Amino acid sequence: MKTDCVVPGKTRLGWIGVGVMGASMCGHLISAGFEVSVHNRTRSKAATLLARGARWVDSPKRAAEQSDVVFSIVGYPDDVRSVMLGPDGVLAGSRPDMIVVDMTTSRPSLAVEIAEAAARQGVASLDAPVSGGDVGAREAKLSIMIGGDRAAMDALQPCWRAMGTTIVHQGGPGAGQHAKLVNQILIAGNMIGLCEALLYGYRSGLDLPTVLKSVVSGAAGSWSLSNLGPRIIANRFEPGFFVEHFVKDMGIALNEAQRLGLCLPGLALAHQLYMAVQAQGHGRDGTQALELALARMSGVDWRNRRS
Repeated sequence: MKTDCVVPGKTRLGWIGVGVMGASMCGHLISAGFEVSVHNRTRSKAATLLARGARWVDSPKRAAEQSDVVFSIVGYPDDVRSVMLGPDGVLAGSRPDMIVVDMTTSRPSLAVEIAEAAARQGVASLDAPVSGGDVGAREAKLSIMIGGDRAAMDALQPCWRAMGTTIVHQGGPGAGQHAKLVNQILIAGNMIGLCEALLYGYRSGLDLPTVLKSVVSGAAGSWSLSNLGPRIIANRFEPGFFVEHFVKDMGIALNEAQRLGLCLPGLALAHQLYMAVQAQGHGRDGTQALELALARMSGVDWRNRRS
């Protein structure tokens, strides 16, 4: 398998998935000078990238046939399976010495399955989920958690540096996914605290932007508080990360916890609360929409509250 460092202008990249985060991430690779072939379920969502010089391909298989390295970031494990292992998937169009990278948050066991299938074809496979949301993707400040062959990871350093600032090899196949699940478990509890705190602050009569100034830099500070707190206060619930994808991630983490014999009641509570958010019609909103569900439980009309 190829371990030479990729080179902008020489190494051909394939990119599959141009959603809230994927479009920005692919755009950074184009800005870094890479030739990129793009595929997405809905072609119109790739229009901006195509205008910047990306080339459209009709399937993941075609992306692989025209690339040396293929990245994917899609929605669900079933999407990953189709994109990577399906009859029209990446491995169906791959050849020895390629590197394939899935950046979707998915099942660790599926990452292992993909790596084993890739190895049989002489292809290196990495699972490399990310954290940082839409802001991190736009600003190329993502944290990238990587599982799989270390030499393949090292070969892609110019790509990682174009997309993120924290790039850590976690271990063998599936280790990147396990690290991302740690990340999601941390966020799950934090989001409950963030939304409950703002609800309390409002009902107690505090000015929320003012109280945010006091707590954001103290011991309670977090990425979610700094980035999503102001959005909640401003009634901005557009997605930086979809509720429905967070529900999926927590479900995977709970399944893994059961397999490992772990009791994670905080995660289970967060999962149930976010299922309620989804049931209330906010599955395609951002994770900060938890505020709407918690406010509704307390009889607070958050969107129409008086400041």
